[in-house]
Amino acid sequence: MVEHLGSCFSCGKKSRFVNEEIHQPRFMFHRLVKTRSLLQYCHGSCQGFSFLQRTCTAVLTRTSGRRSRKTSGFFVRSEKSGNGAPNFGSHEYLLTVGADEAIAKQESPASAAAGRAKVSAHYVKARNARAKKTLEGEAWDLLRASIVEYCGSPVGTIAANDPTESNCLNYDQVFIRDFIPSAMAFLLNGEAEIVRNFLLHTLQLQSWEKTVDCYDPGQGLMPASFKVRVVPCEGSEGNSTEEILEPDFGEAAIGRVAPVDSGLWWIILLRAYGLSTGDFSLQERVDVQTGIRMILKLCLTDEFDMFPTLLVTDGSCMIDRRMGIHGHPLEIQALFYSALLCGREILQREDSGSDLIREIDLRLLALSFHIREYYWIDLRKLNEIYRYKTEEYSFDAINKFNIYPDQISPWLVHWMPDQGGYLIGNLQPAHMDFRFFSLGNLWSIVSSLATKEQADAILDLIEARWDDLIGTMPLKICFPALEVEEWTIITGRDPKNTPWSYHNGGSWPTLLWQFTTACIKMGRPELAKRAVEVAERRISKDRWPEYYDTRTGRFIGKQSRLYQTWSVAGYLVSKMLLENPAGANIVICEESNVVNFCSLEANPRRKRGRKSSSAPIII
Repeated sequence: MVEHLGSCFSCGKKSRFVNEEIHQPRFMFHRLVKTRSLLQYCHGSCQGFSFLQRTCTAVLTRTSGRRSRKTSGFFVRSEKSGNGAPNFGSHEYLLTVGADEAIAKQESPASAAAGRAKVSAHYVKARNARAKKTLEGEAWDLLRASIVEYCGSPVGTIAANDPTESNCLNYDQVFIRDFIPSAMAFLLNGEAEIVRNFLLHTLQLQSWEKTVDCYDPGQGLMPASFKVRVVPCEGSEGNSTEEILEPDFGEAAIGRVAPVDSGLWWIILLRAYGLSTGDFSLQERVDVQTGIRMILKLCLTDEFDMFPTLLVTDGSCMIDRRMGIHGHPLEIQALFYSALLCGREILQREDSGSDLIREIDLRLLALSFHIREYYWIDLRKLNEIYRYKTEEYSFDAINKFNIYPDQISPWLVHWMPDQGGYLIGNLQPAHMDFRFFSLGNLWSIVSSLATKEQADAILDLIEARWDDLIGTMPLKICFPALEVEEWTIITGRDPKNTPWSYHNGGSWPTLLWQFTTACIKMGRPELAKRAVEVAERRISKDRWPEYYDTRTGRFIGKQSRLYQTWSVAGYLVSKMLLENPAGANIVICEESNVVNFCSLEANPRRKRGRKSSSAPIII
C-alpha cells in the first residue's frame, strides 16, 4: 500500500492519502481514499460526507466534460455507527471513478511502475473490520451515542451514559464545561452543526432578565447545564407535546453555586468555531455580540477588591464542591484571561464595543502582571518566600500580601525540582495555596497567561514529577491531596472528596486534551504522546470512568460514573491533535500585543507613591 502527498480538492491543504492519484489541473480518483485524513486535515472546509459527495460529483462532471470521458459512477461504502450516522472518525470509504477501457489503457507505464497497487474489496473489508476494533472507533461510537437532540437537531452531549447507574442525578444533562472537549472533537472532525446549535441555544438560555428565586443573579450569567424536556403544549386539549430546554444556573446543583466558568468557556468555544469552520457570520450576529458583552461586563464589574483577578466562591468551576479554592483560584483566572483575549478578538468595534475593549485592555495588562509576578513559584521564589519579612507597611514592600514563611509546607520543600516551576492555586492576604492545579496551569500555557519561560518550566515540572501527576492514569486534578486535619477542616469531611479521590487529588482522563494542547503549543508533543499511551492501557477496559482514585490513579473512582462523555472526548481530541497539531490553533492564544507593548504610564511595574493631595477635599 502506497501513500501519496496530495491536496484537498476543496481547500487545497496538503495531506497524505492512501493509493490515490491526483493529477492537476484535472482530478482522477482511483481505489482507496483515506477520507479520515481528508476530513480531519481539512476540517475548515470539508463538512462531512454530503460535502464530499457533492464535491466529488462536481469534480467528475468537470473532468468528464473537459476530456469527453464517460464515467461509470461514484460509490461510497461506509460502516454506520450505533446511531445510524456514518462514522467518519474511524472508517474509510471506497471512491471509484469508472472510465471506459480506452482511457484506462492510456495510463502510462511509468505511473504504473510508481507503486500504485490495486486494492481489493477483501482488503477494504479487512481494514474496516480492524478500524471497528480500534480504541478511537469505540470512542467515536460512545461519543455519538451521547448526543442530545432538540427539535430534531443535535445540541450537545450528556455528561455520562452509564447503563449500570439507575440514579443519574444531573449526569443526563448537557453541561457547558463538559461539552467543550466534545465540541473540539466534532470541530476537528469537520462536524460543526452540533457546535453551532449548542452555541445558539445556550445563548438563548443566558440570563437576559433576572428571574431566579427571590434573588437576582447577574445579567449575562450562563447556565451550568440544560436538559431537554418534553412537556404538554400550553392550551392544548389533546395529547400534543413540545420540547423545551430547561437550564440550571446552580439553583438545583449540589451546593447551589452558580458557575463562573460557563460563560468563559462559551466565548472560548465561539472563537474556536469561527477559526475551525471559517464561518465568522455567527460571531457577527447581533444577539451573539450582545451575549459576549453581557458575559464580559458581568466579569468586569467593579467589586470590593484590590486585585485584577476574579473573586469567586468555592465550587464555581470544574472543582464544584468545597475544596478551599474560594477567593482567586488559578483555573478561573486562566479562563478569564483567555475569554478576555477571545472576546477582544471577536467583538465588533462599535462605539459601545470600543469602550469595552479599552476596559479589556486594561484588565489584560493588570491580570497578566499579577499572575506572572505573584502566582509564580520555583526554587528561587521558594527561597525568597522562606526569607520573607512580615508586617511590612509601605508602597515598596517586598512581601506585599503579608505571607508568613511558616506557610511553606514540608511536602513542597522536597517536591519542588531544581528545574521547573508552576503557578500556585490561589493567592489572598496572608495565604498562598501551594497546591498544583492542573487545569489552571495547562490553560495558562494555552492562553499565554504564563510567559514562554514559565510555560516551559511548568512542563519541566510535570516531566520531573511524572509519577505524581501522571501516574497510571493521566491527569491529577490537583496535587497533593488534603488529608487528615486539612481534609476535615477545609472540606468539612466531604465523603466524596476523600484524600486522593474525586477533586481531592483524583486523576481525570478528560484533562488529557488540555495537556496535549499545551504540549503542542510549546513544541513538546512527545510528552502528550507518552501520557496518551499511559491512558490507552486501561481506559477502555475500565469503561471510560469519570475519574480515578489513589495517589497514582490505580483504582477506578469509588463514585465514578462509567462511560463519562468528556473522558471519551478528551482522549479523542488528544489523538486527533497529535495526528494534526495545527488543529490546536483554534483554542491557542498567542501573547497579546496589549500585554507586550503597554505604555510606561500603564505599566504595573512602575513605582507608585501616594496619590497627589493637591485637589481639595470637601467634607
